[in-house]
Amino acid sequence: MTTHGPVLPLWLCAACDRPWPCPTRRGELLGEYATSPVVLRIYMGSHLTAAMQDLSWAPADTVYRRFLGWLA
Repeated sequence: MTTHGPVLPLWLCAACDRPWPCPTRRGELLGEYATSPVVLRIYMGSHLTAAMQDLSWAPADTVYRRFLGWLA
């Protein structure tokens, strides 16, 4: 179990206080979903949907890159 979970509504990492998903959590997610990259995209897409509501003040493209852009 990771300690690098999101703190809502700011979407900061609980362990390192960086924007979530932080580099550590990204690495963990890539390992956890190594055999299911499509499921990882769906999972992160669901977080993107929630984060867009919480981070409505942030530019949409920035939030998109934060949640899905690193999966490219």
